[in-house]
Amino acid sequence: MTTYREIHGRSIKAVSTDPTGEVTEGEIWYNTTSDTFKSVLVSEAWSSGAPLATAREWAASSGTQTAAIVSGGYALPSTKYSNTEEYNGSGFAVGGALNTARGELAGSGPQTAALVAGGDTLPGASTASETYNGSSWTNAPSLGTARFSLGAAKQGPSTAALVFGGATPGAPVDSSEEYDGSSWTEGDNLNTARNAFPGSCAGTQTAGLATGGSPFVANCEEYDGTSWTNVNGLNTARQQAAGGGSQTAAFVAGGQTPPNTYVAITETYDGTNWTTSPATLSSPNIGNTGAGDSSAGLSSGGYNPTRSTVEEYNKSANVITAAAWASAPAISTGRYLLVGAGSTYNATVVFGGVTNPGSTYRAQTEEYNGTSWSEDGDMSTARFLPAKSIGTATAALAAGGYTGTTVSNTEQYNGTSWTAETAMPAANRNQSGFGIETAGVVAGGQGPAIWANVYKYDGSSWTTANSLPAAKEQMAGCGTETAGLVVCGRPPSGGAVTSVDEFDGTNWTSGGAYPTASSGNIVAGTQTDAYQFTAYEPAPLAITASYDGSSWRTMPNLGTNISASGGSTGQGAGSSQIQGGGSTPSTPSSTTSQEFTAETTALNVKTLTQS
Repeated sequence: MTTYREIHGRSIKAVSTDPTGEVTEGEIWYNTTSDTFKSVLVSEAWSSGAPLATAREWAASSGTQTAAIVSGGYALPSTKYSNTEEYNGSGFAVGGALNTARGELAGSGPQTAALVAGGDTLPGASTASETYNGSSWTNAPSLGTARFSLGAAKQGPSTAALVFGGATPGAPVDSSEEYDGSSWTEGDNLNTARNAFPGSCAGTQTAGLATGGSPFVANCEEYDGTSWTNVNGLNTARQQAAGGGSQTAAFVAGGQTPPNTYVAITETYDGTNWTTSPATLSSPNIGNTGAGDSSAGLSSGGYNPTRSTVEEYNKSANVITAAAWASAPAISTGRYLLVGAGSTYNATVVFGGVTNPGSTYRAQTEEYNGTSWSEDGDMSTARFLPAKSIGTATAALAAGGYTGTTVSNTEQYNGTSWTAETAMPAANRNQSGFGIETAGVVAGGQGPAIWANVYKYDGSSWTTANSLPAAKEQMAGCGTETAGLVVCGRPPSGGAVTSVDEFDGTNWTSGGAYPTASSGNIVAGTQTDAYQFTAYEPAPLAITASYDGSSWRTMPNLGTNISASGGSTGQGAGSSQIQGGGSTPSTPSSTTSQEFTAETTALNVKTLTQS
C-alpha cells in the first residue's frame, strides 16, 4: 500500500490552527486543538462578478478571468454595439470602440493584443477583422468569407489567430481561416459545418477546439494546425453557449438545447473527455460569451432579456464569496435627501433629510457601528441636503441645507451632540463636500441659483476658493481638502452629467468621466481610490462603480434601486460600505439600509472521518 509520505513527500503535520495560506490538494494535517484530521477539497462554483456597463448578447470575448475583453454584441432586435469593455477581475472599464459595430463576431487574444473577426452588422454577414492594442482598434485585412456566428481559437494571439465555421445567409459553413498578422489564408474544413458557437470555442491556431453549435451539436473537433479531428463530444448538445480555455483545459456554460430550452449546465474538458460540473450558472442563459479556462472561467452578458450579468467560475481549493450588497438593519426614521459622514462603514453617521407625505424636515442623527443603527442628539435645525461628506462619525459638519428656505447656518457634531458654528458665506443647499471638520470643502449647490461656488472651512471660519469648472448641484464628493473628488450632478439646464472634477487644494481639473449621467450619488474613499453607490436619473438606480484616479469600473450593484441616501464616505473600492435611508421606486421615504462586503477567499477545509 502506498503511504501518505510516499504520495506527498512529507508526513502529516500536527498544528494548533488550520492553515490559511497555500495548501496542496489532498494534504492532510492533524489539528491538536479540535483533535481532528483535516484536509482541503477542490470545489467548483460560479459566483457573481461586477456587471457589464452595457448589457449585451452575442458579443466577442477573450483573455483571462482577471484580464478579459468584451466587444460588440447586440441588444436585439435592432441595436448593435461597437463599444469595448475590459475586466480586471473586479470590474469593467470602458475601452476603445470597434470601427464596425456588429454582433455574433468571434474574438481571440489577450486583453492588450486582441482580435475580432466576422459578425452580423444587422443586416449582413461581415468580413471585417480588427486588432486591439489595449486602447484602440485598427482595421485588419478582411476574411476570405463573410460569416457571422463563427468560432475562434480564443487563446491565440492576434498574429496567429484561427476562426472557423459560422453562417452566411442561408446555411452553416465548415471552412476555417488562419491569420498571421498580415493576411488570412484558408485552413482545413471542419468535419461538421456549424454556427451559433461564437462564445464557446477555445485553443490556439495550432491547437484549436470547436465546441457544439447549431443545429444543437454535441460533436467537438480539435485542430492541430493542419486538419480537424473529431474528438469526444459534449455530454449535453447545445448551441449559443459561453466558453473558453485551451485544447486541454476548456469549459462551456449555458446555451440552448432542443427544442428551445435554455440551460445553466457547465462542462469542462481535459483534452480527452468532457465532464459535467456540479457548478451551474445562476440561471439558464444563451448568447453569453466566455473567457478564461476550465479552472478560472468567465461568462458575460446573455439574452432574453439582454443581460449585463457576469459570473466567475472557479475550480480550486478555495471557497470564494463574491463581493455583494446585502440588506442591513433599517434606520429608525424613514427619510430621503439625508447626508452622511464617516471614516469607515462601521463608524458612519447620517443626519437630516425629509419625510413625505407632508414634507417633514428632519433633525435626527443616527450612527452605524457595523451591526446596528442608534439614534444620537438631533441637529438644532431640521433640514435636508446640507453639505455632504464632511468629517467623521465623531467630528462631522452640517453646512447649509433647506428648512423651507435655503440656509447658511453650520453645525458641528462631536459624536453625541451638535453645536452651532460660523455660518457659510452664503445660503446654499444640494452641495457636495469633502474633507474633515477642520479642513473641509463645500462645492457647487443651489444658492439663489445652481452655481459653481466653492468654500473652505478651517474649523472656525470660511473662505472662498476657486470655483468648479461648471455650475452643478446634487453631486457627490470624497477625499481631502488637498485631494478632493466631485462626481456627476445636475447642471442648471436639468438632467444630469458624467463630469468628474478633481481638487488639489487650489485648482480644479477634469477626472475620468463617470459611465452614467447621474445625480444624488454617494462617493466614498479618496481621489485615487473611490467607490460610488446610489444614484438618480431619471429614477433611482442600483449602479455602483470604483475609481482609480483615472477611470471607472463597474462594481456589484445594490440590491435595491435607491437615491438621495446617506452612507459611509471614508472608504475606497475594496472596503465595506453602508447605505441608509433614501428614496426607492416604491418608497419615497425609506428606512432601507444596505451593506457592501468585498470578495473573500478561504480554504475549503474538510474534517475527515476517523476510524
